[in-house]
Amino acid sequence: MAFTAFSNAGEIVEAIRTVRQARKYSGDPVSPEHLETLLQVARWTGSARNTQPWHFVVIDDPDTLRQISELRPPINWVADAPLAIALVMDGKSPDSEIYDEGRVAERLLIAARVLGLGGGVAWYGDEAQTAAGKRILGVPDELFNRGVVVIGHATSTKDTRPNANIGGRKPMSEVASHNRYGQSLS
Repeated sequence: MAFTAFSNAGEIVEAIRTVRQARKYSGDPVSPEHLETLLQVARWTGSARNTQPWHFVVIDDPDTLRQISELRPPINWVADAPLAIALVMDGKSPDSEIYDEGRVAERLLIAARVLGLGGGVAWYGDEAQTAAGKRILGVPDELFNRGVVVIGHATSTKDTRPNANIGGRKPMSEVASHNRYGQSLS
């Protein structure tokens, strides 16, 4: 199969490059059409051996979002979001499912960005907090679920948490090598 470059490839690559974690959202709901698009993107994400080891729990109930936000202080911003999607994995192949979980989360964040929305990932926390998160959503013990992808109309991507990390990126020379680790690209 030959691939043809998209005529708007520059715009697409820029949209992917500029995906950022959003933690502040307007009160506007995500439209049913956008939710359907997001779920289709998630459903069609590739997985190890095409196992599709996931189930998506769509959360738009404000009380449920508040309960999730109270699992630990760094995810208190979830309470103000209009929508979250819990990624529930089968739990049959943890190593590959962790990879698949990350892959589907990133696809949701990219799709949200392309749709003009923002998104962020919120992990429940330690083992007890994760068990509490699963109880909130009625996820059976044998399934793997450790967080949600939050989606909404972002008002900011500034990290307002007290322990916020400094933004920006390391220089290319620190993160990429040519043919062998540590060998300069130029």
